[in-house]
Amino acid sequence: MLVRSALREYRTWVIDSRYWNGYVPRQDDIIIATAPKCGTTWMQQIVSSLVFGDANVRSLPAVSPWVEARFRHTPEEVHRKLATQQHRRFLKTHLPIDGLPLYDDVKYIHVGRNGRDVGLSMHNHYSGFNETQIALFDGIGRDDPVVGRPYQRPPADPLQFFRQWIATKVTPGPVNGPPNPFYFDVEASYWAERKRPNVLLVHYSDLSADLEGEMRRIAEFLGIVREENLWRALVEAARFETMQSAGDELMPHTKAMFTGGSRRFFNKGIDSRWREVLMDDDVALYEARVRELLTPGLASWLEGGRRRTGDPPSVPD
Repeated sequence: MLVRSALREYRTWVIDSRYWNGYVPRQDDIIIATAPKCGTTWMQQIVSSLVFGDANVRSLPAVSPWVEARFRHTPEEVHRKLATQQHRRFLKTHLPIDGLPLYDDVKYIHVGRNGRDVGLSMHNHYSGFNETQIALFDGIGRDDPVVGRPYQRPPADPLQFFRQWIATKVTPGPVNGPPNPFYFDVEASYWAERKRPNVLLVHYSDLSADLEGEMRRIAEFLGIVREENLWRALVEAARFETMQSAGDELMPHTKAMFTGGSRRFFNKGIDSRWREVLMDDDVALYEARVRELLTPGLASWLEGGRRRTGDPPSVPD
């Protein structure tokens, strides 16, 4: 049953939240909802292994479409694809929850990550687009009167990118990013809905520290039961090294999008890389932004996950 329709529209060179207007839910649908570079593909692979009950390599964009990715398909194309899928559907989105229709019989899985690592991972991702992909984004931006300009190239220096990203001022209106909705807005939106029984918050560092334990928690949330003799294979299929080795098959579109292909996309998959890169002043900028935009409970959870705070539903704001 629909709890509420989307409250806000988001449009950039990459995404268009209006694509969700034609979404026809099924009662067992799963929506994997994250800010970019927080473990989206990791969660897609986890859910793929759980849904299909095997460790087979599948194209994740084929079995788990990114609905609002306007550079990849039209609204009609993605909804035709969703309508023909016979397996339990698990959809990808980078939208804040206010950009989505909210249903009480659809499962929402949100993955969070320390923002300092997110910023550096974003730089690697956005600076890796090849010229063909950038030209596609340019055309989308020029043709959409709401966006109205070419794609904004990131600076080559990761520290400069991080400082610009932290200083981003989001203004009211549909353009939020760039090129995806602002990390802090995404995190705050799902944190506000964390007590709903159909919303599960998972943290990148918890997946890193205890992949099998978190996968079992996800399976329980989804009502999926798998034989014990399968678990080792399912967990191995979701390890970063396994996914990186199968990158061309898991994410085949990366070959045409990125300089370096899937190896650029599956970059490092580690926690706390920021400690090796950021200066004290950069950390201070980030911490000031956190105090400005996030509640203490959310800030603490993003810092270290369940191992730091306990289960998010019980963490006070």
